[in-house]
Amino acid sequence: MRTTVDLLKIGDIATITYVDLDKIPLKLLEMGCFPNNTLEIIQIAPLGDPIYLNVNNGSHLAIRKETAHEIEVEIQEK
Repeated sequence: MRTTVDLLKIGDIATITYVDLDKIPLKLLEMGCFPNNTLEIIQIAPLGDPIYLNVNNGSHLAIRKETAHEIEVEIQEK
């Protein structure tokens, strides 16, 4: 099932399928947020922003909900 990162729940693991290069900060690309990499939702702030991710089991980063909406993913089965 394809969706965006902002719609995932804590513990979800997904494969990145598409990122809008015009709307994603270069820093996120440098940390591994590009197609075919996996990510796991570690934590979501109480009001839903920011979202804490683990990308490729190595890069831990927090991103804003509006940025997470620009990253399309395919959820992996558990």
